[in-house]
Amino acid sequence: MITDINQLDLNKKYTYADYLQWGFKERVELIKGRVFKMSPAPSVKHQQVSRNLLHFLDALLWKQPCQLFHAPFDVKLNKKGKDTVVQPDICVVCEVSKLDEQSCNGAPDLIIEILSPGNSRKERKEKFELYEENEVKEYWLVDISENSVTVYTLNEHGRYIGSKPYVTGERPVSAVLPDLNIPLTEVFE
Repeated sequence: MITDINQLDLNKKYTYADYLQWGFKERVELIKGRVFKMSPAPSVKHQQVSRNLLHFLDALLWKQPCQLFHAPFDVKLNKKGKDTVVQPDICVVCEVSKLDEQSCNGAPDLIIEILSPGNSRKERKEKFELYEENEVKEYWLVDISENSVTVYTLNEHGRYIGSKPYVTGERPVSAVLPDLNIPLTEVFE
């Protein structure tokens, strides 16, 4: 078992089976076999925004078929093989058959990532492309520095179409959860 992240060769490609053998404290994601270190513990604002989003999502999904999860929670995206596991800030899974005792096997219906200093490129590029390729129906990018949310919805051609950024005073529209009603003023306060 690997107990120190420094034992890994970060130029090598790994699988989910490898990932399960790692016993170090650092959190990492595996994207197409490449190891990505997760940012240090999120800021207070990141945590507050996450908690506020979870509050509204939980109220809507309570006792509904779709289930709500938040980091740390493994999501194995297997369309291109078993070499990708991510830990989105928040995800909603409506096909419970995708869930096992510890993770989601396949694309959640909705993923929300909250941008923090140091992860913006990964969230805007690598994860955007990864989620699109694996057919995550809806991907939200929450920018806590701008107090905005951009919603990307998968179209019939398997490509994301982005909304205008929703800002304080507005409510994002979700195709996956049409009854969702999140006042961004309360999310970013």
